[in-house]
Amino acid sequence: MSLFLATLLPGLVLALLGVLLVAGGPRVSSTAKALPRSQRGAWLFFGLGAVWFLWRISRLGEADLIFVQNPWPVMLAFGTLAVLAFIYAPDFLAVRGLSVLTLLAAEPLLYAAYMEWDKPQRLLMVSAVYLAIAAAIYLAAAPYRLRDFFDWLFRQPGRPRILGAVLLVYGLATAVAAFTY
Repeated sequence: MSLFLATLLPGLVLALLGVLLVAGGPRVSSTAKALPRSQRGAWLFFGLGAVWFLWRISRLGEADLIFVQNPWPVMLAFGTLAVLAFIYAPDFLAVRGLSVLTLLAAEPLLYAAYMEWDKPQRLLMVSAVYLAIAAAIYLAAAPYRLRDFFDWLFRQPGRPRILGAVLLVYGLATAVAAFTY
């Protein structure tokens, strides 16, 4: 992935989230509040995260496979764990899926900015990615905190608009920075 694309995509995603929060409305708030325990969200986000992770495991090299000769036993083990998570731990699986997707998406973004010392505007994207990584790790360990955050955020009508404005401005600044490389 090029640095241009690695900067443009997160900027557009942040701007889109900002627009959704600024525009607001009861549909945005009800969707956000329902997301942490959403079964559809679990199938979508955790399912995509599991498939992406299994694909990454399938592409492991010989140096990464210490105890086995090919990746199939590892893929089978993690695939089984993913299926068992849907059966035995369905609560907040959508939040954990979002965390998995965030962590997997961070790698190509940060790799694109690696050793690009002469482009300081990359730090807009890198800072957002590291913040997302910290949030993903925290929310994977305590997924109910996203529910609590959404309850707090939508309790007063001004809070989502302020957060949305911040995300919109930061996202647009990051997207514009992509065109300066």
